Amino acid sequence: MLNNNLVSLKQRILGAYHQLKKTNILANFFNLGSIQVSNILLLLFTIRLITGVVGIAEFGIVMFANRAAQFTGIAINFGTNQSAVRDTAANINDHEKLSGVFYNTIWLRAIIFLIVLLTLLCLHSLPIPYYNTILMATPIVLAEVFNPLCFFIGIEKLKIFNVYNLVFNVIAVLALICFIKGPADANWINFILGSGNVITYVVLLVYLLKRYKLPFRFPGKDEMIVLFKSNFYLTVNNASVNLQQSIIVFALANWGSAYVLGAYTLCDRIIGQCRNLLITLSNAIYPNAVHVYNADKAHWNTYRRKTKYVLAGSFFAGAILLFGLADFIICPILSKQPDPTAVLFLRIMAFVPLISAFNVLNVLDQLLKNNTVYIFRIATVLLLLALILAFTAVRINNYLLTGGFTLVIELAALLMYEYCIKKPAMQHA
Repeated sequence: MLNNNLVSLKQRILGAYHQLKKTNILANFFNLGSIQVSNILLLLFTIRLITGVVGIAEFGIVMFANRAAQFTGIAINFGTNQSAVRDTAANINDHEKLSGVFYNTIWLRAIIFLIVLLTLLCLHSLPIPYYNTILMATPIVLAEVFNPLCFFIGIEKLKIFNVYNLVFNVIAVLALICFIKGPADANWINFILGSGNVITYVVLLVYLLKRYKLPFRFPGKDEMIVLFKSNFYLTVNNASVNLQQSIIVFALANWGSAYVLGAYTLCDRIIGQCRNLLITLSNAIYPNAVHVYNADKAHWNTYRRKTKYVLAGSFFAGAILLFGLADFIICPILSKQPDPTAVLFLRIMAFVPLISAFNVLNVLDQLLKNNTVYIFRIATVLLLLALILAFTAVRINNYLLTGGFTLVIELAALLMYEYCIKKPAMQHA
């Protein structure tokens, strides 16, 4: 029985692989592979550099501010990282409409950024933990105004985006080496990294303007209202997803110790890079998935299942490597000193990308079906679960529960998305 199951699994994986070879998905992904590997190596070097200079505890505070900035960036982006992909791809040959997509997106983000900045400045008198560190991370939020990733996905020019991003990241790391000399300089880390992103994204936006000769235009009031309404659910969902992952960091910053915060965020950065790989693959799949789904919905279901097996197999191998090499990854790669707590966290969190790999095609399925209400409901339930779990883990100071926080959330997400996909079939049974 076991042999038959293994043979069946092997056939499914091989079938999915040959199906992918017929598209440009694998070519796109492997073209970006070397750049992604370079970004991962650069991140590892950056983490080692920061922890070596400021220490793991101060690193945790810096990453807390980084997470807060990223969460705020979701409000700035307001779902345009998804909607603009579709609109860019649909209007790539119409420069007038493409200009509308481009400027409506940038103007909406700029308006929201100004509101956020004024709000942040007005909060300076409140007892917000690490307020100055958060304020110095403002360039990370500003970078989201100019982030052109959605446009490059839409025109299928991700390689250009990644090359520019890699080059400017190297420059930002060199700046860290020059200016960060001790714990007292920790607040400048996010400022330098965020400023590097701002410069990178502005350069890439200029490239797009020149490449497609987009005429300048102010957004129309009606266009902005439509964009705001259509992206509201996406924004709430994105904020919920981010908060599901970040709430434990915020809880540790408020009620936990700096040591545990540092150990957790150290591991979280590694798992975050695994998520970035999944996002890269999802971006490579997205355009083809639209065509497959629109052409034949039954074929899409087969395509989704087979692709899921390929992803799961790849990330299962990665999980085993992370689990087995946790000691070596923490020290000497990421830190000067051994850290048993960080090793424990990494071994538990090693299986998070595997669960995410099972679920990434499920999320894409719901997006293609425009089931935004289901996505919103799942996000709401997961957020409530994350709030309860994070508060409990930090209050009782349980390291196993803290390390397993993201794993529990991802498992819950997988179960709910699987239910949403199978629900129509159960109703017609």
